[in-house]
Amino acid sequence: MNRFEGHISEIETDGGLSLVTVKTVKDLEFRSIVIDTPDSAPYLKKNQKVEVLFKETEVAIGPENIKDISLSNKIPCSVEAVDKSTLLSSLDLKCSEGRIRSIISTRSVRELGLVPGKSVSALIKLNEVMLAPL
Repeated sequence: MNRFEGHISEIETDGGLSLVTVKTVKDLEFRSIVIDTPDSAPYLKKNQKVEVLFKETEVAIGPENIKDISLSNKIPCSVEAVDKSTLLSSLDLKCSEGRIRSIISTRSVRELGLVPGKSVSALIKLNEVMLAPL
């Protein structure tokens, strides 16, 4: 599980949903859709410290500086290590806030030419990012 600490910097609410923006210590932004509102979940307030969590299998990899895509969470990274197996590979990525682990197909690793040192974007859908109050 990937984990980062930060604080809630923005909350937009519609009906029973909230779109929450979290800033980490080094100003990396994560967005998460939460099936709660500030009225139903007291931790949903500006400046509340939270932990951002997302699974390794939810991290897609794209080219560096990808812009035209609907994913809200686009994190600039560099590949630190690639552990290939027959079907799946594990990648260790370095970003400004620390490390992100991604598990993708080995075919994708080959097709994207993912090797240590390559600059990429880690892509996570906002509905795959969980928040836990600290």
